[in-house]
Amino acid sequence: MTQTPDLADRIPTALSRAILDWYAATGRTLAFRSTTDPYAVLVSELMAQQTQAERAAEAWTAWIARWPTVSDLADAPVADVLRAWAGLGYNRRALALHRAAQAIVTRHGGVVPASVPALVALPGVGPYTARAVAAIAFGMPVGAVDVNVRRVLGRLAAGGHEAFTPGGMQALADAVVPPDDAAAWTHALMDLGARLCKPARPRCADCPAIAWCRYAAGERPVPSSPAGASARKPVERFAATNRWLRGRVIDRARNAADGAWVAYPEAMGLHSATAVREAVVALGSEGLLEVREGEGGPEARLPT
Repeated sequence: MTQTPDLADRIPTALSRAILDWYAATGRTLAFRSTTDPYAVLVSELMAQQTQAERAAEAWTAWIARWPTVSDLADAPVADVLRAWAGLGYNRRALALHRAAQAIVTRHGGVVPASVPALVALPGVGPYTARAVAAIAFGMPVGAVDVNVRRVLGRLAAGGHEAFTPGGMQALADAVVPPDDAAAWTHALMDLGARLCKPARPRCADCPAIAWCRYAAGERPVPSSPAGASARKPVERFAATNRWLRGRVIDRARNAADGAWVAYPEAMGLHSATAVREAVVALGSEGLLEVREGEGGPEARLPT
């Protein structure tokens, strides 16, 4: 695994400037990129996890108009928060964001903390989100490493991210942040990974970093996985996944009249009545639903 003290040398200043210039000229215009308000940035980062950036930006605009401050969100009913999250998927993120807002109010007086450790301590905020908020909102020279950034930096520095341990990749990401352009750099790497440096068929010819890229030069790290580990697993139909079922269960409660209990007595889609019951009970234990036992099976509603 690549572990060297001169990590910053792997992304020279000229390369950083080429990426920043490319982003300045072609970067995506997304609503949440117009602000460095820490709360607004935190909302955008949690929304954009595993959601298309354009969809997240549309939802973010409505969200900030409805709850413009941390205190506004902290005081909002959980049911309203879950309804406003419709269409973004992974509803636990909505609950985590609500709890994070409440924690910011109770622990930090309603002010989003500026340090990475304090941000990581908030509900639903992991290392990536904490560093993204720190870089974008506070201009701290820390690297936010998601799958896109890991792929971009790994290919540039060593032909692929497989050459780095997670700690080594984080060290590389931190080392190469331009001190005066942390926010733009964070957005630029995300755009580069999403638009050009794709997992399959990357658009190397259009990339501003091609002259420095070891992947584009044909270098590839030796895979560390054992023989046969790359064999493809059968692809599960989305409608058969637990994620699909959980989303439909919450959608049914979300679309009911305010405070109304919804029954779940039967199968849903490709899932048996037993699987539906298990999903409802699990969502209740996570705080995403209030659950009670009805005559024909479990009943649930959004938290009041």
